[in-house]
Amino acid sequence: MTSRLNRLAVAMLATALATLGVTVANPSPASAAMTICYNTSQAGAYAGTANQAASIWNNATVNLTLSANCGSNLRIYQITGGGSYAVRTSLGNGRVYIDTQQAAQYSPLRIMTHEIGHILGLPDNYNGNCAILMSGGSAGTSCTNPYPSTTEANRVSNLFAGTFSATERSTDRSADIFRDSWPAALAPVS
Repeated sequence: MTSRLNRLAVAMLATALATLGVTVANPSPASAAMTICYNTSQAGAYAGTANQAASIWNNATVNLTLSANCGSNLRIYQITGGGSYAVRTSLGNGRVYIDTQQAAQYSPLRIMTHEIGHILGLPDNYNGNCAILMSGGSAGTSCTNPYPSTTEANRVSNLFAGTFSATERSTDRSADIFRDSWPAALAPVS
């Protein structure tokens, strides 16, 4: 009886997530890991960086798998000028923009992993600590750490496990835009 109830609960969760545009990988009573499909067709030179960042998040978290080019929960774009930023439309869904000018000064992998962190539910934390991924550019151009802290990884894992309330996972707004994580590109020295 308990096994049947578990299967029913997982099936209901999978249906609800599919309605939101998030697919569930290998649903089973023991695990309901979500797959976020990211699309790198517009990522240009940063497609490989996106794959590295996805691998970092996959290794740091549970209840979540980022998978390349299987859909478009997350679209990644290469832009020039305007700054790198993320637009989260809902938990696990949105767009990441990587600015080539900023990526020439800051670690492109740190930028990518940070911006994907916003899509996964993390806010900015401008404390200047290089060990904190979501500190973004406040840690300076010498900081190349692309790894989320244990606290950051656990928060993402908990968000995707459904252990936070609905209001902690999303808002009534149509999109959250995360700008200014990275200071403007420095002017070249003449």
